[in-house]
Amino acid sequence: MIVFLAQTPQNGRTKVPEVTLVFWIIKIAVTTLGETGGDSVTMTLNWGYSTGTAIFLAALVTLVAAQILVREFHPLLYWATMIASTTFGTTMADFCDRSLGIGYTGGSSLLLALLLGTLALWYFAEGSISVQTVYRPRVEAFYWIAITFSQTLGTALGDWMADSTGLGYEGGALVFATGLAVLVAFYRWTGMSRVALFWAAFILTRPLGATVGDFLDKPIDDGGLALSRPIASAVIAAFIVACILLLPQRAGRHPGETRARCAS
Repeated sequence: MIVFLAQTPQNGRTKVPEVTLVFWIIKIAVTTLGETGGDSVTMTLNWGYSTGTAIFLAALVTLVAAQILVREFHPLLYWATMIASTTFGTTMADFCDRSLGIGYTGGSSLLLALLLGTLALWYFAEGSISVQTVYRPRVEAFYWIAITFSQTLGTALGDWMADSTGLGYEGGALVFATGLAVLVAFYRWTGMSRVALFWAAFILTRPLGATVGDFLDKPIDDGGLALSRPIASAVIAAFIVACILLLPQRAGRHPGETRARCAS
């Protein structure tokens, strides 16, 4: 029903923001909030992984439906949907790793396969996995499924790096930050596909946020700062809202507009 009711935007813009430095700043903050917010529900409130996963899944489905139904990019709605996807990703990854008993390696491998499968289906159905094409309902559906799997994979990778390799949360964050720096170098000094670089960066920012979130709220004996999860979540949420309200964002251009501008 959503697919038939939704309409393509008429202003030549996509339904997602331009990928700028502001985008990545908010994205990393959102992923950190996903970790502390998800853990607040499942651990601090002690509602458990299955209940937390169900709550955030309901919120995610509702917000994705709203995102598809609107005709233009709305920053608050977009980032609220992103927060829902990252908190769901946190609880879902923990549910896979711990409640299902497949461990960090098994959970990361499963989620990587799901993400790659989604991107492959998207590419074969649309001929592109570029975010510049996110202005039609079916493409939006692929986009948010891929986003959610990448968020979930990022949580599992962050936990695997921090716990299974012995690097801890600070070491894990350093590894992922280094990986992002390498991607920036590829972006600036090579002709590597911008689409591939975007998805690689999007995946890596999630475990970076996850390890930073864990570093904030884990016990000091485990290498964390032992901050209150709800307080940390509130501070990060306030920072995100301030960024959305104060830093300029606009919708990206879809290929049709780009071609029209070049022709003129």
